[in-house]
Amino acid sequence: MRRIEILTFAGGQLLDIAGPLQVFATANDLAQLAGRPLPYQTAVVAAEDRVVTSARLELGAVPLPEPATPLHTLVVAGGYGVNAACRDAALVDWVRQRAATAERIASVCSGAFLLAAAGLLDGKRAVTHWGRCAEFRAMFPQVRLEPDPIYIRDGDVWTSAGVTAGIDLALALVEADLGREPALAIARQLVVFLKRPGGQAQFSAALTLQEKDERFDRLHGWIVENLRGDLSLERLAGEANMSLRSFARHYRQATGRTPARAVEEIRIETARRLLEQGLSVAQAGRRCGFGSEETLRRAFLRRLGASPQAYRDRFAG
Repeated sequence: MRRIEILTFAGGQLLDIAGPLQVFATANDLAQLAGRPLPYQTAVVAAEDRVVTSARLELGAVPLPEPATPLHTLVVAGGYGVNAACRDAALVDWVRQRAATAERIASVCSGAFLLAAAGLLDGKRAVTHWGRCAEFRAMFPQVRLEPDPIYIRDGDVWTSAGVTAGIDLALALVEADLGREPALAIARQLVVFLKRPGGQAQFSAALTLQEKDERFDRLHGWIVENLRGDLSLERLAGEANMSLRSFARHYRQATGRTPARAVEEIRIETARRLLEQGLSVAQAGRRCGFGSEETLRRAFLRRLGASPQAYRDRFAG
């Protein structure tokens, strides 16, 4: 039986804890139904015996075990409380010592900050929530941060993207332990992808625009649904029920970018997702409203520093 400890703290993200925990619990449920030995023993651990999550739900927790106690996997949750956790020298030291005992370590979302604070990600590839990548890079320049993957494995260190990506991570851990079929059975039981298509960047452009100012939320949703249509400034202004001059001015004030740049960002990220799914460059360009493959190529080189074909060759799965 593999012992899994999920570390949390005050202000931890509830789903960072519950998502992976449910994956391992379902693995046990399915093993029990099949008459097989239970593969996992799980525990939520914390410096206190009760913690209040960012959802304001109080959880009971097991006190931090002695660092030398045998352990298969340490999973560090993220959440709004991770910054305070990183300043807790005793907790950071415990993470460092516990990781030395564990066969593998992992983080969910911003839990990567705590692993990095303990020096466990130095020189390694890692990922965290897309919205905190700039902050992470500034704090931990020695980590090879990649902002897009849902999860990354670098040796015995696993990191995952934002919140629900903890479920993807846990399924990948189960697949590494038990094989594809048990992991697929768990995914079916939980009604989720075993391997979600695309990366977390597919969610960032529209969400980043939406978080700026709610006045244009409906417009952004309309843009996503009409990438192959007329997205000229005049058409967007009409959709927003504003004059051309007023729309251009208010949109830039609200989002920090021109309408043309916003459209291009959404088109590029949609094209990235389609290329990751295996569509050809021509197919992705047509679906996203780029007038030609050359227009798509120039946009990719300008924004990503890589051609669409090179991007597809690297990331298509």
